[in-house]
Amino acid sequence: MRVAAVSAHFGREVEPCVAKVEAITADARAQGVDLLVFPDATIGGYLGGFDPVHDTGLPPAFPADDAVFDRVAAAAGPVVVCLGYRESAGGRFHNSAVALTGDGVLGRHRKVHQPAGEVAAYAAGDAFTAFDTPVGRLGMLIDYDKTFPEAARTLAGDGAHLLACLSAWPASLTNRAPRLLQDRQSRLFDLYDCARAAENQVVVVSANQTGTMGRLRFLGQSKVVGPGGDVLARTWAKAGLAVAELDVAGEVARSRTVLSHLAERRPEAYS
Repeated sequence: MRVAAVSAHFGREVEPCVAKVEAITADARAQGVDLLVFPDATIGGYLGGFDPVHDTGLPPAFPADDAVFDRVAAAAGPVVVCLGYRESAGGRFHNSAVALTGDGVLGRHRKVHQPAGEVAAYAAGDAFTAFDTPVGRLGMLIDYDKTFPEAARTLAGDGAHLLACLSAWPASLTNRAPRLLQDRQSRLFDLYDCARAAENQVVVVSANQTGTMGRLRFLGQSKVVGPGGDVLARTWAKAGLAVAELDVAGEVARSRTVLSHLAERRPEAYS
C-alpha cells in the first residue's frame, strides 16, 4: 500500500483550507495513495502563539458532524484521510482529529496532552483508541501526544500497526536557530517519530504544518517511518508529500519475528 504525510501551511480562512485539502487529496489519489495524513489544525489553522499578546485569534470551531467534513469525504473517495480541526462539543472545545473515507467516519481522537498555552483554548481528551480502516488498524496522535511513550504504546497495544501523527510543531520559542534543521525542536520532532515507531514496531505517518502563524514558525519535516525506526520518505522543511510504498502488515510482522517488544513486556516490573 502507499501511505503519505502532508507538509503544508493551513491558515485561518476555512474555504482556502478546504480547497487545499481537496487539491492535495486529488493529487494523492492520482499517485495511488491509500492513507493520507494531514497536519494538526488542517481546517482553520493552529493557535498563533502561546500568549495573548502574540496570538492571532482562535481558530474557527466545528461540530463533529459539520458539512465541511462531507466535502473532505467526497474528495477522499477510497483514500483513508486523517485531518485535524478545532472541535466544538457541549460548550467545550477540543483539538481533534478525524479519519474518514468517502463512506464516512472511521475514527476520532481528541488531543490528550497539552503544552503551555493550549489549556485556555482546548479541553483535553481522555483516551487513546485504535480503530479498523481499509488500510489496517490505525491510531491517531496529535502533536504533543507523541512526546509521551505511553500514548503510542497504548495504541500499539490496542492492535494499531499504523500511527497517524498530526502536528503543528513549531521551532523553539526560547532558543531560535538560524536554520530550521539546526533547531532543537527539529531534532526532537524527528527523534520522537523514529522512537515511537521503533519501540512499538509500527509504521508512523507523521504530518506537520509549514510556514508561520503569529510568532510560531512550523518545522515541516513530514515523514513516513518504518517499524525499525528508519525514515522511508520525508519532505524536510518545505511543503510537499512524503510518500512510501510498503506492506504494512508484512513489515510489522517481520520486525517482530525475533524480538517482539509488545509481547516481551514485563508490566509487573514497571510499577
